[in-house]
Amino acid sequence: MACSSMPFVMQQRREKYDLLAVVGPTACGKTSLAVDLALAIGNAEIISADSRQVYRGMDIGTGKDVAEYTREGVTVPSHLIDIADAGEKYNLFEFQRDFLSAYEDIKSRGVFPIMCGGSGLYVESVLKGYRLLPVPENPALRAELETKSLEELTAILANYKQLHNNTDTDNKKRAIRAIEIEEYYLSCPVEERLFPQLETLVIGVSVDREVRRARISRRLRERLESGMVDEVRSLLDSGLKPDQLIYYGLEYKYLTLYITGAMSYDDMVQGLEIAIHQFAKRQMTWFRGMEKRGTEIRWVDGSLGRSEIVGQITDMLYG
Repeated sequence: MACSSMPFVMQQRREKYDLLAVVGPTACGKTSLAVDLALAIGNAEIISADSRQVYRGMDIGTGKDVAEYTREGVTVPSHLIDIADAGEKYNLFEFQRDFLSAYEDIKSRGVFPIMCGGSGLYVESVLKGYRLLPVPENPALRAELETKSLEELTAILANYKQLHNNTDTDNKKRAIRAIEIEEYYLSCPVEERLFPQLETLVIGVSVDREVRRARISRRLRERLESGMVDEVRSLLDSGLKPDQLIYYGLEYKYLTLYITGAMSYDDMVQGLEIAIHQFAKRQMTWFRGMEKRGTEIRWVDGSLGRSEIVGQITDMLYG
C-alpha cells in the first residue's frame, strides 16, 4: 500500500474534527483501513473499540491481527488492546475511562486519534458522550433472577425504558447483568461525569453481503488452521473455567464446547460460522440504529481501491 508520500502533505492541513472513527461489521477491513489512514495522516494513533481485543491471550479468536499495524517497517501505535486478563469481565464504564485516558494522552502529544472497531455500544458511548458509573453486583437480585429462563429475563429487560445493550439477551449471564445495571440506575441516578463532546467524522465501511459472508467463512478457516483451537485449549489449561470463556461468545463459546466434548468438530465449525454471520448482521443493525438515533455515518465502498478510499476520507477530514 503506497502511502509513504502522504504524511508530509497531510500534516500541512488541519483536521476539521477531534476524532476519526472507522466502523463496520466484522471482516469488512476496518483495521487495515484505519492503519492506512493513520499513515496517510502521518501523525496518528489508533484507539481500539473492540470489546474482546482488550483481553490478553485471546488473540486469534478476537482477530487482533497485530501485523496489520505495520506497513513497510512503520508501525502505527494502538491503544486498548491487551489491557485486561482473560477471564475478567471488562465493561462499558471501563472502556469509557480507558478511552478518555488514551484520547487525552494522544491529543496532549499533538497526535491525531482514530477510533476503530465494530463494538457498536462502545463506539456510540464515545460519540454520544454517555455518562456512566461503575455498577456493583447485587447478590440478592442475582439470586432471584437466576431462577428465571432466558425468555423471562428478556421480558423483564424489555420493561426498562433504556436497554443497556440489545445483545445482552444472548445468554442468561448477560441478561442478568443487564437487568442489574438497569435496576441500579433506577435506584441510583447516574451523576453527571465529565465526558467531552467530540466532533467526530464517522466512517462506515460497507461491503456486499455475499462478499462479507465469503470473507467470514474464509477467515474462520484460516484462524482454525493457524491454531485457534490450541489458543482456547491453552486458556482452559491456564485455569480458566469453561463458563468464563463461553461468556465471551462466538469463537470462545463454540471452541470451548468442542474442547470439552459438548460438540463435534464439524458441528462446532458449522455452528460458529452461522453465529459469526448472524453477529455481522447484528452489527449492521446497530450501526443503522445509530443513524436513526442521530449519528451521521459516511459509508465508503470497501470494494474500491484502498488509495481511492483513503483519498475520499482524507478529503472529508480536511475539506
